[in-house]
Amino acid sequence: MSGVLLWVVGPKGNAASLFNLEPRTSKKQRRPRSYPRARVVSVVSAISSSVVSPSRSSVDRVYEVVLKQAALVREQRREKALDVKKPEEAEGSTGGDLLNEAYERCGEVCAEYAKTFYLGTLLMTPERRRAVWAIYVWCRRTDELVDGPNAAHITPKALDRWEKRLNDLFEGRPYDMFDAALADAVSKYPVDIQPFKDMIEGMRLDLRKSRYMNFDELYLYCYYVAGTVGLMSVPVMGIAPESKASTESVYNAALALGVANQLTNILRDVGEDARRGRIYLPQDELARAGLSDADILRGKVTDKWRGFMKEQIKRARKFFDEAEKGVVELDAASRWPVMA
Repeated sequence: MSGVLLWVVGPKGNAASLFNLEPRTSKKQRRPRSYPRARVVSVVSAISSSVVSPSRSSVDRVYEVVLKQAALVREQRREKALDVKKPEEAEGSTGGDLLNEAYERCGEVCAEYAKTFYLGTLLMTPERRRAVWAIYVWCRRTDELVDGPNAAHITPKALDRWEKRLNDLFEGRPYDMFDAALADAVSKYPVDIQPFKDMIEGMRLDLRKSRYMNFDELYLYCYYVAGTVGLMSVPVMGIAPESKASTESVYNAALALGVANQLTNILRDVGEDARRGRIYLPQDELARAGLSDADILRGKVTDKWRGFMKEQIKRARKFFDEAEKGVVELDAASRWPVMA
């Protein structure tokens, strides 16, 4: 699986594990856009209708999470508390120094493993940049549970322990420096735990599921491993005070961008995933195109395959189109970094 971060970039597996990293000395992601619920659901259905007419159950389940996240941001906007508060510790204090080092280490990890994404974060305000680094590192570590060097030893119980650790983190009980950075970040922004839990659910799917029967199943998976990051990131990016768009529409744009990126990753990594025994392509659509798992496992590129891929690419582009509408509704200081 390939996750996505900050609407734009995601953690990728097959790298040195981040679970054993120790602290070290710091070095010197027009038209009205207020859409009702029916509009949101119909957009996703329309995007998939060119090849399949899926049940709306996955869309409904995801939309419930969107509503919850949007409510948190609406509450904060009403209280006019979008600006990040300074850490309570005095500058130069032991606690403040350790927290600054934790954020710096998150930035180093981001710079090492996601170079272009890291450059984009440098366009953000310092407070948002640090929060995004902390989110990135958590997402990358979560991704490595099933795609990293120790993936063969990961069990459902290990994911249960990781989720318990997440709960502790949100309650202010971090386990290590990376947890401490994220715990501090989520205490400053209206970030809810549910998207983080849902990303872990995506890891559980990777342990037990290697085929997706239709796009409805695949959409839910894309939400778990990538769309969730949009929901994590919007509170950090902030919505422009002058925006007339509904909070839900902005969240749905972030969700759409995560799904679009994940679909792009899937289409890019067909061969790599197949070598792992995973095929993240809708089985019913493959069958209608006259293709089978055997064709993919053999790496055959035929006219049937080209026609099938054109339809998949078209769908991903429609999700990108939906996502672009939300960027202009972000806080002015966040629009360019996300577009970049």
